[in-house]
Amino acid sequence: MFTGFRILQICKIFAATVALLVVATGCAQYTAPQAKRHMVAAANSHAAKAGLAVLRAGGSAVDATIAVQMVLTLVEPQSSGIGGGAFMIHYSPGKPEDGLDDNFQAYDGRETAPAAATDALFLNSIGRPLPFLMRQVGGRGVGVPGTLRMLEMAHKRHGKRPWKSLFDHAILLAEKGFPVSPRLHAMIKRDKHLKKFPQARHYFYTPDGEPLPVGTRLRNPVLAATLQRIATGGADAFYNGAIASDIANAVRNSDWLPAEMTTLDLARYRARDRRILCRPYRQWRVCGMPPPTSGGIATLQILGLLEQFDLSRLRPGSPQAVHLISEASRLAFADRNYYLADPDFVSVPTDGLLDLAYLRGRGRQISAGSSMGAALPGVPPRVATRERAPDDGDERPISTSHVSVVDAKGNAVSMTTTVGMPFGSRLMVRGFMLNDELTDFAAVPVRHGLPVANRPGTLKRPRSSMAPTIVTDSQGRLVMTVGSPGGSSIIGYVAKTLIAALDWNLPLQDAISLPHHINKNALTELEKGTGLENIAPALKKLGHIVRIRSKTSGLHGIRVLPNGLEGAADPRREGVAIGD
Repeated sequence: MFTGFRILQICKIFAATVALLVVATGCAQYTAPQAKRHMVAAANSHAAKAGLAVLRAGGSAVDATIAVQMVLTLVEPQSSGIGGGAFMIHYSPGKPEDGLDDNFQAYDGRETAPAAATDALFLNSIGRPLPFLMRQVGGRGVGVPGTLRMLEMAHKRHGKRPWKSLFDHAILLAEKGFPVSPRLHAMIKRDKHLKKFPQARHYFYTPDGEPLPVGTRLRNPVLAATLQRIATGGADAFYNGAIASDIANAVRNSDWLPAEMTTLDLARYRARDRRILCRPYRQWRVCGMPPPTSGGIATLQILGLLEQFDLSRLRPGSPQAVHLISEASRLAFADRNYYLADPDFVSVPTDGLLDLAYLRGRGRQISAGSSMGAALPGVPPRVATRERAPDDGDERPISTSHVSVVDAKGNAVSMTTTVGMPFGSRLMVRGFMLNDELTDFAAVPVRHGLPVANRPGTLKRPRSSMAPTIVTDSQGRLVMTVGSPGGSSIIGYVAKTLIAALDWNLPLQDAISLPHHINKNALTELEKGTGLENIAPALKKLGHIVRIRSKTSGLHGIRVLPNGLEGAADPRREGVAIGD
């Protein structure tokens, strides 16, 4: 039995060279964890260990994911938890007669707007949008949480261990306490709003009002009791009864932007089955999550637009590679901002946006010698007219989390999970944080006299950029699972990692660690403190407007090797990959 641990929080592994070599940073060399049977990659070692324990007990990939999420609710409250939402892709090894896509299930646990929400949700009394930093705090941004309903749906289909047993690690850790990590301390310290909310202030700060120091043993018996209720009573214990009542009351009675949420809003929440989005990319098949997240379509579009170029001949991080990927990203984001929203409320031309002929036509706009500048949305097949306005809004970099799991049977999970901005709405209920995910709606519902697809609405799910992804070979055999936090930058993080792992054949750890470059149909952003800063002049000559910015992704992935599994976790956060 072999167990690999990976904790590289202190050590930056970005190279001064464009190609990024770990050894060039002066950090200790590190061998990526490998395993023969099963593996978990998650944002915190406590959570990953909980998932691995479930796998060792014979649990499935979904069982392990549930255990991971419950612990993340406790140890990473700034990023995800039962008060938020998630998207999950599940893969099962198929039989030869099965269709390739039949191996997948896509689960939508995105938050929903309460019944009382209107398209004026984030407008003030004179019809102007509230500033973002105002609307993401307090009650108005809170959506009905979806994570638990989604996990329960997946467990009924893919679970092996009893539901109740999957909460044991989180309950015990909440009762005993855990040491505050450097990242949690830093997030508490930098937050300007958390201290204004009584429950959060009592939990996250010392009696003197200082952020809890690193290493402080933090106990959460209130959350332990909440998880015990859910372990015994299932998701119904969360969506009905006292917990649901407390959630609704917290939203309605918030001192900051109170909003109408009722217990009926929680009781009628339903997770959704969605049709998996799979598309061939060279000799592989890449599968992503469909709307209401834009992550799957946009990532698949970027790859499809780039198939005309032999990226394997380009050097990772070279001006030409960054240029071509940026141009493809411009086109994908133009379509994203125009077409993508909750498909239960808005017509989304999913098949047309991924149509091979459509992508080939769009791809002709990419020039190897110059940037196209701002791209316009295309007109995919079977879309005759444009009857909506583009949404120029951008999801802020947020404290989401990603979990990748592969079990001993070859089942895999890729799940991205969130409460929105760090600590969500800052409203704390029964030991967990409530999300602020409704702020992912467009604040302005109408532009130029036309409706915006991602406008708020009753029971609607806000558009996301979460992009949990699973790759197979052309025969449907598992190749890798990956995903990341990062707001709308998630799309660029995941696309870069896929290209690095597939086209450039980098080890998964190197693909994840490779410096980021992002274009959302505007600036070309290069990751600060990396070798990419050196190519800024070359990109400017190609017509790019370049900005150097910090990029705090949190990629976690697992790749299948001929002799087992390779795990990888993003050095930009506190993640680990462990397995046997």
